[in-house]
Amino acid sequence: MTTTSKATPIPGKIALQPRTAARVATVQGLYQMDLAGTDLNDVVDEFVRLRFPRAPGDEAAAGADAAFFAELLRGVVRRQRDIDPLVDQQLAEGWRLVRIDAIVRAILRAGVFELMERRDVPSRVVINEYINVAHSFFSEDEPKVVNGVLDNLARQLRAAEFDRDATRTK
Repeated sequence: MTTTSKATPIPGKIALQPRTAARVATVQGLYQMDLAGTDLNDVVDEFVRLRFPRAPGDEAAAGADAAFFAELLRGVVRRQRDIDPLVDQQLAEGWRLVRIDAIVRAILRAGVFELMERRDVPSRVVINEYINVAHSFFSEDEPKVVNGVLDNLARQLRAAEFDRDATRTK
């Protein structure tokens, strides 16, 4: 988790379906808010007006689902006091959310928000999407960290989904 990152995905590493692009944009927006202290409404406006309309390939956020993006970004900010302690409990001993890379922090916050509030999206889809988002920014161990944290929290937050899966395999 010591890899230095920027808030720009590695080119060509992520499929840009509208919701996937919205998730990438959410991570970028959270990063921008975290490091630059940009206001939530200013970030939403900037992405919707300037980044989403670009032609596909110009930017990772091009073609994103703007309503989904705004819901995710606002939801993470609204629920951050609930999200951060959950993530902290999942990190290795001696690690705290404030110590990890800002992009990983943003990915985990967005993923946990979806697990908490977007019951219409299956937990395995949420986990897979954010692993893919992590792969779009990192080429080392960070996607594994995202997988481990989100999988553990999904099993806590949505135990019924995993219980159903266990009964189907018997």
